[in-house]
Amino acid sequence: ERLPLEREVRAVKELLDSGESFLLLDCREPQEYEIAKIEQARLIPMREIPNREAEYADYRDKRIVVHCHVGGRSFQVMQWLRENGFPCAQNMSGGISAWSHEIDPSVPTY
Repeated sequence: ERLPLEREVRAVKELLDSGESFLLLDCREPQEYEIAKIEQARLIPMREIPNREAEYADYRDKRIVVHCHVGGRSFQVMQWLRENGFPCAQNMSGGISAWSHEIDPSVPTY
């Protein structure tokens, strides 16, 4: 069964709280990550995703939730992952901006 392309931030928070093994992948730039981050996320900037597959290859058959600032770049990364053998990749809709507004106001907005 294919997972939906997108997950709302509240659903991602529930996944984190449930202890499910999945990769929360932050595809923003390092300077953005320094401003605001979700602690459990692993930073691999969008342009580096194809060359750093070894870092997420273990998730080929597991869920990968990708996030960026507001959801545009991460949607592209999610599509690329699905086309390249990661069928459980999903986009966190609204990005870290929505996370800050709906989940954790201590995460700065920019």
